[in-house]
Amino acid sequence: MATSWNKKERENKKKDKRRKKEEKKQERKESAAKGKSLDEMMAYIDENGNLTSTPPDHNKRIEIKAEDIEIGVPRQQPPDPQDLIRKGTITYFNSTKAFGFIEDSITRERVFVHQSSSRYPLQEGLKVSFEIERGPKGYVAVNIENDIS
Repeated sequence: MATSWNKKERENKKKDKRRKKEEKKQERKESAAKGKSLDEMMAYIDENGNLTSTPPDHNKRIEIKAEDIEIGVPRQQPPDPQDLIRKGTITYFNSTKAFGFIEDSITRERVFVHQSSSRYPLQEGLKVSFEIERGPKGYVAVNIENDIS
């Protein structure tokens, strides 16, 4: 029975593959790193996190205590009540809807204000001292007092 040309070609390709594979295997065996010392095979990491073949200098070593390592988000300290008290001027106030905005005198930040957070009637141009709280849409002025100073 005669073999077709394609079949012979496939068989030759398989033989070539096996032969190349065997050559690579033999090459790896010959160039294997037998006889290298442990020091020659070691890799070190320098202070920048890069791999290097030179060992680190122990004089530059920094000691870190395990207690000093924080994993995750650090807890926030509660703000000082004195930092929450601010001074500013009411730049806009709608008396029919009873809301407006206070411009902080230091940061020039505008903070929403509602009449219900003050014991005194509010109006534009009034100098006030106030505290800020986080509201659903941003910061809100609360505990508003007339600033006489």
